[in-house]
Amino acid sequence: MPTRQGSIHLFRLFGIDVYLHWAWFLVAVWAVQTRGDAGSSLIWNVLEYLTLFLIVLMHEFGHQLACRSVGGKTHDIVLWPLGGVAYVSPPQRPGATLWSIAAGPLVNVILLFISTMLLILGASMQWADSMPGFFGYLGVFAYINVILLKFNLLPIFPLDGGQILRSLLWFPFGRARSMMIAIIIGFIGVAALIPYVIIQNSVWYYVLAAFVLFNLWGGFQQARAMTKMENAPRREGFACPVCKTAPPMGAIWRCGKCRQPFDTFETQGVCPHCGTQYAATSCLECGNLRPISEWMTSANVPPPL
Repeated sequence: MPTRQGSIHLFRLFGIDVYLHWAWFLVAVWAVQTRGDAGSSLIWNVLEYLTLFLIVLMHEFGHQLACRSVGGKTHDIVLWPLGGVAYVSPPQRPGATLWSIAAGPLVNVILLFISTMLLILGASMQWADSMPGFFGYLGVFAYINVILLKFNLLPIFPLDGGQILRSLLWFPFGRARSMMIAIIIGFIGVAALIPYVIIQNSVWYYVLAAFVLFNLWGGFQQARAMTKMENAPRREGFACPVCKTAPPMGAIWRCGKCRQPFDTFETQGVCPHCGTQYAATSCLECGNLRPISEWMTSANVPPPL
């Protein structure tokens, strides 16, 4: 996934920083020069690509604001040639995760409805004759939303469709098993799309396929780790103050300084490798940071003297 590294900070809106990866400019120049029919206006080509940029940005803000509405944490938005990534940390509940993911495509549904209504209005007022450039632009605006919806709703992780599927499976199967099932379905989906990618023989389809496969493999590793953690024995006498889940036993937490794993409850928040003291411990289930003393209080165990 793209990060701040190699990206330009554009602006901050609603407390969310938006970054643009440098590769976007290269692809923008190529797309504008090759877009459209012979004789089409360069201005409209530029406007269409900027519209794609704006639609993707609104899509990502949909994820961010939905996550915030359910009490999650919002981070950065990074735009790059393959679209955009909204870094969010929704509460580890299936409903909260489902809403945080589904809100992105919902933005495209709303924009598609608005552009369709304007196209209908324009057709009745004969904008195709009086304002052909603008009327054509409306058609492109609607088309971009259709394409983004179709692509994002494919049930392939990490696309929105795959994450929505995972959130729905979370209700009956739980956090770890739902991830593994969604990953397996994603691999099957990619395998089914490979003939289409080969037939199209487009560099963009190859890049997208590689991107999805890379993230599917990462998701598979994450699902295995989640399953291992879910099956790990739980430490008695402690519970997360937020989700009330007992923490697993073992060297599962990783020191941010020396990168070595350790059991934070065994060492009272001190890394045994480098001596770094952590004032709060992260819950591996819900992601909230709380002092270990609150974990003991939550478990109705008096803190040590």
